[in-house]
Amino acid sequence: MANTKSAAKRARQTTRRTATNQRSLTAVKNQLKTVRSVIKGGKKAEAKDASAKFSSTVDKAVKAGRVHPNKANRLKSRLAKAQAKLA
Repeated sequence: MANTKSAAKRARQTTRRTATNQRSLTAVKNQLKTVRSVIKGGKKAEAKDASAKFSSTVDKAVKAGRVHPNKANRLKSRLAKAQAKLA
């Protein structure tokens, strides 16, 4: 329990920001699962669309500082490699 008004405010801010960050990370993980399942299914056109949506989602998370840029690049690269094998 916070002892001062400023500490109480910081606790409220932390709660709000944690929820926002969690939503963003969950969206990234769900998009990643979607892309992987589509690639596993061998659907080339759907994989391209899903990959584009994933790239957009993960880039927004990077811009907001919720995902490390190198991790985002690594994930996008691995998906691109897997997608290239479908061809």
